[in-house]
Amino acid sequence: MLFDTHTHINAEEFNEDRDEVITRAHEAGVSNMVVVGFDRPTIEAAMAIVKEHEDMYAAVGWHPVDAIDMTDEDLDWIRALLKDPKVVAVGEMGLDYHWDKSPAEIQKEVFRKQIHLAKEMDMPIIIHNREATEDIVAILEEERASAVGGIMHCYSSDWEHAKRCLDMNFYISFGGPVTFKNGHLAKEVASQVPLDRLLIETDCPYLSPHPFRGKRNEPARVQLVAEQIAVLRDKSFEEIAEITSNNAKTLFRLNR
Repeated sequence: MLFDTHTHINAEEFNEDRDEVITRAHEAGVSNMVVVGFDRPTIEAAMAIVKEHEDMYAAVGWHPVDAIDMTDEDLDWIRALLKDPKVVAVGEMGLDYHWDKSPAEIQKEVFRKQIHLAKEMDMPIIIHNREATEDIVAILEEERASAVGGIMHCYSSDWEHAKRCLDMNFYISFGGPVTFKNGHLAKEVASQVPLDRLLIETDCPYLSPHPFRGKRNEPARVQLVAEQIAVLRDKSFEEIAEITSNNAKTLFRLNR
Protein backbone atom coordinates (compact mmCIF):
# COMPACT_ATOMS: atom_id res chain seq x y z
CA MET A 1 0.00 0.00 0.00
CA LEU A 2 2.31 2.72 -1.32
CA PHE A 3 1.27 6.04 -2.87
CA ASP A 4 3.80 7.69 -5.18
CA THR A 5 2.64 11.31 -5.02
CA HIS A 6 4.85 12.63 -7.82
CA THR A 7 5.68 10.75 -11.00
CA HIS A 8 6.49 11.72 -14.56
CA ILE A 9 5.69 8.42 -16.21
CA ASN A 10 4.26 10.65 -18.93
CA ALA A 11 7.88 11.51 -19.82
CA GLU A 12 9.33 10.29 -23.10
CA GLU A 13 11.86 8.22 -21.13
CA PHE A 14 9.02 5.73 -20.57
CA ASN A 15 7.68 5.62 -24.12
CA GLU A 16 9.23 2.22 -24.85
CA ASP A 17 8.18 0.34 -21.70
CA ARG A 18 5.54 2.34 -19.81
CA ASP A 19 3.22 -0.66 -19.33
CA GLU A 20 6.05 -2.74 -17.87
CA VAL A 21 7.00 0.10 -15.52
CA ILE A 22 3.42 0.33 -14.27
CA THR A 23 3.30 -3.45 -13.78
CA ARG A 24 6.52 -3.36 -11.73
CA ALA A 25 5.02 -0.60 -9.59
CA HIS A 26 1.96 -2.70 -8.81
CA GLU A 27 4.17 -5.70 -8.01
CA ALA A 28 6.14 -3.50 -5.56
CA GLY A 29 2.92 -2.57 -3.75
CA VAL A 30 2.31 0.85 -5.30
CA SER A 31 -1.46 1.15 -5.15
CA ASN A 32 -1.77 4.76 -6.36
CA MET A 33 0.26 7.43 -8.09
CA VAL A 34 -0.08 11.00 -9.31
CA VAL A 35 1.17 11.76 -12.81
CA VAL A 36 2.36 15.37 -13.04
CA GLY A 37 2.07 17.49 -16.16
CA PHE A 38 3.84 20.84 -16.33
CA ASP A 39 3.42 22.09 -19.92
CA ARG A 40 1.12 21.36 -22.88
CA PRO A 41 2.71 18.07 -24.04
CA THR A 42 3.22 16.58 -20.56
CA ILE A 43 -0.26 17.59 -19.37
CA GLU A 44 -1.86 15.99 -22.43
CA ALA A 45 0.18 12.82 -21.85
CA ALA A 46 -0.68 12.73 -18.15
CA MET A 47 -4.40 13.04 -18.84
CA ALA A 48 -4.27 10.23 -21.40
CA ILE A 49 -2.47 7.90 -18.97
CA VAL A 50 -4.72 8.49 -15.96
CA LYS A 51 -7.84 7.94 -18.05
CA GLU A 52 -6.61 4.39 -18.68
CA HIS A 53 -5.77 3.54 -15.05
CA GLU A 54 -8.26 3.71 -12.20
CA ASP A 55 -5.52 3.95 -9.55
CA MET A 56 -3.75 6.94 -11.14
CA TYR A 57 -4.52 10.63 -10.89
CA ALA A 58 -3.15 13.76 -12.55
CA ALA A 59 -1.77 17.08 -11.40
CA VAL A 60 -1.70 19.87 -13.97
CA GLY A 61 0.21 23.14 -13.83
CA TRP A 62 3.05 25.09 -15.38
CA HIS A 63 6.73 24.59 -14.57
CA PRO A 64 8.70 27.68 -13.51
CA VAL A 65 11.52 26.99 -15.99
CA ASP A 66 8.96 27.43 -18.79
CA ALA A 67 7.07 30.32 -17.16
CA ILE A 68 8.04 32.66 -19.98
CA ASP A 69 6.08 30.46 -22.42
CA MET A 70 2.79 30.37 -20.50
CA THR A 71 -0.12 32.29 -22.03
CA ASP A 72 -3.52 33.29 -20.68
CA GLU A 73 -4.96 30.59 -22.94
CA ASP A 74 -2.77 28.00 -21.21
CA LEU A 75 -4.07 29.11 -17.82
CA ASP A 76 -7.67 28.91 -19.02
CA TRP A 77 -6.98 25.42 -20.38
CA ILE A 78 -5.59 24.32 -17.03
CA ARG A 79 -8.63 25.82 -15.29
CA ALA A 80 -10.92 23.70 -17.47
CA LEU A 81 -8.90 20.54 -16.80
CA LEU A 82 -9.14 21.08 -13.04
CA LYS A 83 -12.84 20.24 -13.27
CA ASP A 84 -11.97 16.69 -14.35
CA PRO A 85 -12.45 14.23 -11.44
CA LYS A 86 -9.14 12.55 -12.31
CA VAL A 87 -7.24 15.79 -11.61
CA VAL A 88 -6.37 16.17 -7.93
CA ALA A 89 -3.92 19.09 -7.70
CA VAL A 90 -2.52 22.17 -9.43
CA GLY A 91 1.17 21.93 -10.27
CA GLU A 92 3.89 21.50 -10.33
CA MET A 93 4.50 25.22 -9.92
CA GLY A 94 7.02 27.33 -8.07
CA LEU A 95 10.42 28.89 -8.69
CA ASP A 96 13.62 27.53 -10.23
CA TYR A 97 16.71 29.73 -10.06
CA HIS A 98 19.06 27.05 -11.35
CA TRP A 99 18.17 27.55 -15.00
CA ASP A 100 17.94 30.98 -16.60
CA LYS A 101 15.34 30.43 -19.34
CA SER A 102 12.61 32.38 -17.52
CA PRO A 103 13.46 35.58 -15.59
CA ALA A 104 12.70 35.43 -11.86
CA GLU A 105 10.02 38.12 -12.03
CA ILE A 106 8.12 36.23 -14.74
CA GLN A 107 8.42 33.02 -12.71
CA LYS A 108 6.96 34.81 -9.68
CA GLU A 109 4.08 36.22 -11.72
CA VAL A 110 3.17 32.80 -13.15
CA PHE A 111 3.54 31.23 -9.69
CA ARG A 112 1.12 33.74 -8.17
CA LYS A 113 -1.38 33.26 -10.99
CA GLN A 114 -1.44 29.52 -10.35
CA ILE A 115 -1.88 29.99 -6.61
CA HIS A 116 -4.85 32.26 -7.36
CA LEU A 117 -6.26 29.61 -9.70
CA ALA A 118 -5.88 26.88 -7.07
CA LYS A 119 -7.71 29.03 -4.52
CA GLU A 120 -10.44 29.78 -7.07
CA MET A 121 -10.88 26.06 -7.75
CA ASP A 122 -10.25 24.99 -4.12
CA MET A 123 -7.48 22.52 -4.98
CA PRO A 124 -4.12 21.77 -3.34
CA ILE A 125 -0.90 22.84 -5.03
CA ILE A 126 2.37 21.03 -5.72
CA ILE A 127 5.50 23.14 -5.25
CA HIS A 128 8.69 22.86 -7.29
CA ASN A 129 11.65 24.55 -5.59
CA ARG A 130 15.17 24.81 -6.87
CA GLU A 131 17.52 27.27 -5.17
CA ALA A 132 14.57 29.54 -4.30
CA THR A 133 13.34 28.46 -0.86
CA GLU A 134 12.91 31.83 0.87
CA ASP A 135 11.19 33.46 -2.12
CA ILE A 136 8.81 30.50 -2.47
CA VAL A 137 7.84 30.39 1.19
CA ALA A 138 7.41 34.17 1.28
CA ILE A 139 5.10 34.12 -1.76
CA LEU A 140 3.05 31.27 -0.29
CA GLU A 141 2.65 33.30 2.90
CA GLU A 142 1.80 36.52 1.03
CA GLU A 143 -0.78 34.78 -1.15
CA ARG A 144 -2.30 32.94 1.83
CA ALA A 145 -1.79 29.59 0.17
CA SER A 146 -2.75 27.98 3.48
CA ALA A 147 -6.34 28.23 2.22
CA VAL A 148 -5.65 25.24 -0.06
CA GLY A 149 -2.37 23.77 1.22
CA GLY A 150 -0.49 21.24 -0.81
CA ILE A 151 2.87 19.52 -1.15
CA MET A 152 6.44 20.72 -0.85
CA HIS A 153 7.62 18.30 -3.52
CA CYS A 154 10.92 16.44 -3.06
CA TYR A 155 11.81 18.63 -0.10
CA SER A 156 15.49 19.53 0.19
CA SER A 157 15.56 22.66 2.36
CA ASP A 158 16.01 23.12 6.10
CA TRP A 159 13.73 22.44 9.04
CA GLU A 160 13.04 26.14 9.72
CA HIS A 161 11.48 26.60 6.29
CA ALA A 162 9.69 23.26 6.62
CA LYS A 163 8.02 24.53 9.81
CA ARG A 164 6.75 27.62 7.97
CA CYS A 165 5.30 25.36 5.28
CA LEU A 166 3.68 23.11 7.85
CA ASP A 167 2.11 26.20 9.40
CA MET A 168 0.53 26.89 6.00
CA ASN A 169 -1.21 23.53 5.78
CA PHE A 170 1.44 21.91 3.55
CA TYR A 171 2.66 18.34 3.51
CA ILE A 172 6.37 17.59 3.14
CA SER A 173 7.28 14.97 0.55
CA PHE A 174 10.54 13.07 0.25
CA GLY A 175 12.04 11.23 -2.69
CA GLY A 176 15.29 9.54 -3.64
CA PRO A 177 17.63 12.12 -2.03
CA VAL A 178 16.55 11.00 1.46
CA THR A 179 18.33 7.69 0.67
CA PHE A 180 21.56 9.29 -0.57
CA LYS A 181 24.68 8.91 1.58
CA ASN A 182 25.13 12.69 1.44
CA GLY A 183 21.41 13.38 1.99
CA HIS A 184 21.93 14.61 5.55
CA LEU A 185 19.54 17.57 5.37
CA ALA A 186 16.70 15.52 3.87
CA LYS A 187 17.22 12.86 6.55
CA GLU A 188 17.21 15.48 9.30
CA VAL A 189 13.92 17.01 8.16
CA ALA A 190 12.28 13.65 7.41
CA SER A 191 13.03 12.67 11.00
CA GLN A 192 11.05 15.64 12.34
CA VAL A 193 8.04 16.16 10.07
CA PRO A 194 4.82 15.23 11.90
CA LEU A 195 3.68 11.82 10.73
CA ASP A 196 0.33 13.17 9.58
CA ARG A 197 2.10 15.56 7.15
CA LEU A 198 4.57 13.10 5.63
CA LEU A 199 4.49 12.00 1.98
CA ILE A 200 6.72 9.96 -0.31
CA GLU A 201 7.42 10.14 -4.04
CA THR A 202 9.86 9.21 -6.77
CA ASP A 203 9.83 12.20 -9.17
CA CYS A 204 10.63 9.53 -11.73
CA PRO A 205 12.45 9.36 -14.12
CA TYR A 206 14.63 11.65 -11.97
CA LEU A 207 16.34 11.29 -8.58
CA SER A 208 16.53 7.51 -8.40
CA PRO A 209 17.18 6.34 -4.82
CA HIS A 210 20.26 4.52 -3.62
CA PRO A 211 21.50 2.04 -4.86
CA PHE A 212 20.14 3.10 -8.27
CA ARG A 213 21.35 6.70 -8.11
CA GLY A 214 22.06 8.06 -11.60
CA LYS A 215 19.81 5.52 -13.32
CA ARG A 216 16.29 6.10 -14.64
CA ASN A 217 13.90 6.16 -11.72
CA GLU A 218 10.47 4.51 -11.70
CA PRO A 219 7.48 4.32 -9.30
CA ALA A 220 8.39 0.89 -7.90
CA ARG A 221 11.38 2.50 -6.20
CA VAL A 222 9.20 4.57 -3.91
CA GLN A 223 9.47 1.44 -1.75
CA LEU A 224 13.13 2.33 -1.07
CA VAL A 225 12.11 5.81 0.06
CA ALA A 226 9.55 4.36 2.45
CA GLU A 227 12.11 1.91 3.82
CA GLN A 228 14.58 4.71 4.54
CA ILE A 229 11.97 6.85 6.29
CA ALA A 230 10.87 3.85 8.35
CA VAL A 231 14.44 3.57 9.62
CA LEU A 232 14.64 7.29 10.36
CA ARG A 233 11.32 7.27 12.25
CA ASP A 234 11.82 3.94 14.02
CA LYS A 235 8.66 2.58 12.42
CA SER A 236 7.98 -0.50 10.36
CA PHE A 237 7.89 -0.24 6.59
CA GLU A 238 4.21 -1.20 6.70
CA GLU A 239 3.43 1.63 9.11
CA ILE A 240 5.13 4.25 6.93
CA ALA A 241 3.43 2.88 3.82
CA GLU A 242 0.02 3.11 5.47
CA ILE A 243 0.63 6.53 7.02
CA THR A 244 1.90 8.14 3.83
CA SER A 245 -0.83 6.56 1.69
CA ASN A 246 -3.55 7.77 4.03
CA ASN A 247 -1.99 11.24 4.08
CA ALA A 248 -1.99 11.39 0.28
CA LYS A 249 -5.62 10.29 0.09
CA THR A 250 -6.58 12.92 2.62
CA LEU A 251 -4.74 15.69 0.79
CA PHE A 252 -6.08 14.70 -2.63
CA ARG A 253 -9.57 14.14 -1.16
CA LEU A 254 -9.78 10.55 -2.33
CA ASN A 255 -11.46 9.33 0.85
CA ARG A 256 -14.77 10.98 0.01
